[in-house]
Amino acid sequence: MHRFEDLLKNRRSVRNFQERPVPEKTIRAIIQESILAPSSGNEQSWRFVIVSDTDFMADISQDCKQTLLSRIDKTPNDYAKKYKPILSKPDYNIFYNAPALVYILGVKELKNSEINCTLAASYFMFSAVNRNLGTCWISFAKFVKDDAIKKRLGLDPELFIVAPIIIGYPGKIPAAPPRKEADILKVIRHP
Repeated sequence: MHRFEDLLKNRRSVRNFQERPVPEKTIRAIIQESILAPSSGNEQSWRFVIVSDTDFMADISQDCKQTLLSRIDKTPNDYAKKYKPILSKPDYNIFYNAPALVYILGVKELKNSEINCTLAASYFMFSAVNRNLGTCWISFAKFVKDDAIKKRLGLDPELFIVAPIIIGYPGKIPAAPPRKEADILKVIRHP
């Protein structure tokens, strides 16, 4: 068990994993801890999909890469244009060959779903660090277009992808990137 301060300092975006599966039981325990996150009006508007089929993850990666590359080609000022060289590589896997992926999905009809799911994602990542596991939020994985993949993931029209998070045993943990000082705009005190 880690101290909370250690969890804050040790969480990293891990992109290098051991070839070792994460037990589903462990992922389920992490999800159980992630739903302790606060949610607006106690809506608890999160849903989870666990994917440990690495062949299916490779299919998702290919689909998302194609979707993004198509969008980049159609939109001259697309923010993702800087990623075109890496997305164009046939062997590039957006999941960095992680052994598992967890999609955190929001309920569309609830207005604060994205915020609620983001809080759950934070708890998820801290819970994983507490178990000496690495995670990385893969925004590219939001761009699933293939209907067969959507169906297998259970992405019905009432849900939307908020946080695709890969998880595994780190092969290498990157150093902490430097952080800017907090930009505190004002401090308003009682007179």
